[in-house]
Amino acid sequence: MGGRYFEEFEVGQRFVHEVRRTVTDMDNILFSTLTHNPAAIHIDHEYAKTTEFGKPLMNSIFTLGLVVGLSIQDTTLGTTVGNLGWEEVKFPKPVFSGDTLRAETSVVALKESRSRPTQGIVTFEHTGFNQRDEEVCVCRRVALMLRRPA
Repeated sequence: MGGRYFEEFEVGQRFVHEVRRTVTDMDNILFSTLTHNPAAIHIDHEYAKTTEFGKPLMNSIFTLGLVVGLSIQDTTLGTTVGNLGWEEVKFPKPVFSGDTLRAETSVVALKESRSRPTQGIVTFEHTGFNQRDEEVCVCRRVALMLRRPA
């Protein structure tokens, strides 16, 4: 199990995740189709040529999911009860097919659960970067985490 228990996190702790992922047109089309998002900016190369970007943008929700997903093995794999919320999601730079994304995570808050003594709440800040080290996604995720078994 790669994930950590609530007690193993500290405010200020930082993780630089080793796994990277190059995104593709197929990722964009499949994700947009699966989520019923027909926006031409994601799936229509001819339309995208008429935009300021000149090519399709990766679906931002795919980008968010990928950045968080890249963090799971080092932080929450097998120890997450569930996500409680997302805060301050930002996409400062666009992501395009062919970009390679990597992620870093910081622990920004810890809180013991009053109603669930076997669990605690961790607030993570996930940041995604492209191959040029440009920040492409930032979010705060509040997760309900297991405490270490007695």
